[in-house]
Amino acid sequence: MSEKTALHGVKVLDFTHVLAGPTCTMILADLGADVVKLEPLHGDDSRVFPPFKKEESAYFMSINRNKRSIAIDLKSEKGMAICKRLVEWADVIVENFKTTTMKKLGLDYDSVSKIKKNLIYAAVSGFGHTGPYSEKPAYDVVAQAMSGMMSITGGPDGRPVRVGSSIGDIMAGNHAAEAVLAALYYREKTGEGQFIDCAMLDGLIYTLENAIVRHTVGGELPRPLGTAHPSIAPFQAFKASDRYLIIAAGTNLLFSKLCACLGRNDLAESEEFKTNHLRVQNREKLADELQIELEKKTCAEWCEILEKQHIPHGPIYAINEMIEDEHVKIRKMIVETKHPEVGTVRMAGTPYKMSKTPGSVRTPAPKLGEHTCEILKSELNLSDIEIKKLLEEKVVR
Repeated sequence: MSEKTALHGVKVLDFTHVLAGPTCTMILADLGADVVKLEPLHGDDSRVFPPFKKEESAYFMSINRNKRSIAIDLKSEKGMAICKRLVEWADVIVENFKTTTMKKLGLDYDSVSKIKKNLIYAAVSGFGHTGPYSEKPAYDVVAQAMSGMMSITGGPDGRPVRVGSSIGDIMAGNHAAEAVLAALYYREKTGEGQFIDCAMLDGLIYTLENAIVRHTVGGELPRPLGTAHPSIAPFQAFKASDRYLIIAAGTNLLFSKLCACLGRNDLAESEEFKTNHLRVQNREKLADELQIELEKKTCAEWCEILEKQHIPHGPIYAINEMIEDEHVKIRKMIVETKHPEVGTVRMAGTPYKMSKTPGSVRTPAPKLGEHTCEILKSELNLSDIEIKKLLEEKVVR
């Protein structure tokens, strides 16, 4: 691996599965860490999640690039012995099981920190390792519900709506990666490792923006507003003659310019809409007036007009349109990997644009146990004979 990566030399032992934990370790891998994904002999559960390409899960491939895979039977004595040697090898451990699972295996932080004192151990879970919900099983949608996120998502009069991506999993993974980076920096200064406890529920509460203070300070009980913003207007989706676009005129100047573009200077001069506070109070009436004008041209026509006036706007893209957008291509946010079994797979690129050590997608997601022999030989110094015996005994795969 090139030393031109931010985390060159950092060794991560990855016990994660499905999404939240693998997101964390993917970030670390994109930044150059050597991530060894330790899987059970049947593999990460997400290896059987659709969509598939030649019987390989694209879901799995999209969040496990840049990693190596070793498959071990942790229920066997020999398998656990290998695992503990990998603990000694690692700088960082990441796991996202229920809070009791790793303790039953003897791989919780208290146990493994006795093997390696300066180990950094990140545990990602639904509700965290403290509190009355700590052992409660969770999926992203449960955390979205209990965080309050679903209560402010959706149409004004509709049923609760889940955010379109698994934002609870993804935010927890991001927060865990950030905490690992901070812990690595702390260890550089002090030589000490530590335990990191990241919960999906915590991460979603953290992303609620102004909803909490609107309630605790303003006395408001936030409700879903569709595409509208609770504190700024106009700041929502409108329908052009052919499709929807977003317009975000968040200041008095931008609102005046928008009204001029629409040929409706009367709206900017109206006592009902003179300030943002008034526009928020009269949001629905304002939106109705703007909608009348916006239906008169196509989305592309409005985008050209608004672009000239530097008014924040954009078409609401479908995924296929976003993928083909020229800006997205230039930013390399859709990348190709060459999987040995299925060929080319297109997926999201890395957002870490850094002048000297940028994140990168260097290798495709590993096949189950693809690097088992390599890791046992290069990292644990096992002989070919020892490895062959472990394979025959089905301790590893």
